[in-house]
Amino acid sequence: SKREIKMRKLDNTKVRPLKSEQLLRIEDHDFALRPGFGGSPIPVGIDVQVESIDSISEVDMDFTMTLYLRHYWKDERLSFRSNKNKSMTFDGRLIKKIWVPDVFFVHSKRSFIHDTTVENVMLRVYPDGNVLFSLRITVSAMCFMDFSRFPLDTQNCSLELESYAYNEDDLMLYWKHGNKSLSTDEHISLSQFFIEEFSASSGLAFYSSTGWYNRLFINFALRRHIFFFVLQSYFPAMLMVMLSWVSFWIDRRAVPARVSLGITTVLTMSTIMTGVSASMPQVSYIKAVDVYLWISFLFVFLSVIEYAAVNYLTTIEERKQLKKKGKASGMYSIDAVQAMAFDGCFHDTDVDMDLTGFSDLCEENETRAGAASVSNVDTPRIKRKRSLKGNVGRIILQNNHVIDTYSRIIFPSVYIVFNFFYWGLYI
Repeated sequence: SKREIKMRKLDNTKVRPLKSEQLLRIEDHDFALRPGFGGSPIPVGIDVQVESIDSISEVDMDFTMTLYLRHYWKDERLSFRSNKNKSMTFDGRLIKKIWVPDVFFVHSKRSFIHDTTVENVMLRVYPDGNVLFSLRITVSAMCFMDFSRFPLDTQNCSLELESYAYNEDDLMLYWKHGNKSLSTDEHISLSQFFIEEFSASSGLAFYSSTGWYNRLFINFALRRHIFFFVLQSYFPAMLMVMLSWVSFWIDRRAVPARVSLGITTVLTMSTIMTGVSASMPQVSYIKAVDVYLWISFLFVFLSVIEYAAVNYLTTIEERKQLKKKGKASGMYSIDAVQAMAFDGCFHDTDVDMDLTGFSDLCEENETRAGAASVSNVDTPRIKRKRSLKGNVGRIILQNNHVIDTYSRIIFPSVYIVFNFFYWGLYI
């Protein structure tokens, strides 16, 4: 009646539909149901444009990607008349009032639709009912990484798309343009990886309680930059191993020098290994970098053990010589190792323990009866130092142990062979 019509006009609680909604006849249909409900599955095409790969985390085993996700389907309930056959474009306000595919990211940890300055959602409807639905999304998803060849590894990751509610009987998910459905920005780059390839594929996923679902895959391969790890791990480890070989050229009786050098290189290698492990997940298998660092650590450790063997054998030889020659009286009966403990200087038996030098020293002291006792003590020490300066090369050669001689050849040779096989195996 006229009275009821007038009352409806005066009722402010009623919200009048928008002009676009009137044109699409949204109020005339139930959009809680999918298009063609009860019939054949509705085909939904997908294409993706990857804007950027923001980060790759080895510790969390995931990656973060920003992309444009576009859906294509046909809903005849949204068809409208158009004299010029032009489409209509809407923002996100209309999405909640119509049916859209419920695509989600499998194995995703976090994801969000960008909303600056407004929500990055676009809906385009064509007169025949074809729909384009586009989103700008950032998603973090799992990537099952294998670090057995780290840092000489190549990681294969994938972002998987699937309908959450509709199985293959209701919705058929497919790549809209085949292999060309996946496009990437030309300027995508990562600090630690080369992006070798992007590819699109599809398959099926089965759930025991709900059935089979169509699943789409965005596959990409990442090859790690090796130069950073060469500078931070491999090159310092090489230097520490070569530095440990310096002890083979230091006199066997210079105990503080050789022990300090060995302990320093061992501690430095431990620091390098700890730094590499701190930035990696605690996996139960051995990585390629672990193989290199542990073998390098073994070389450094063996150089310390080598000197322990040299020092022990040297002590045994000196004791045998003392037993043969007999014990001499006075301070010159002290062997070279004990004498070094007193004044901190190297003592060679041919230089310091020569009794002829001692007799010359006594004659010189008799002619200088008026000299002070302090100068008498300093004079033989000065002579000893001068004689050492002139015969350093001869002393080192004469006091070189046979183990040091072989070590100078064996250690570098074996380490070069190890590097040859290591880089040949992993590269």
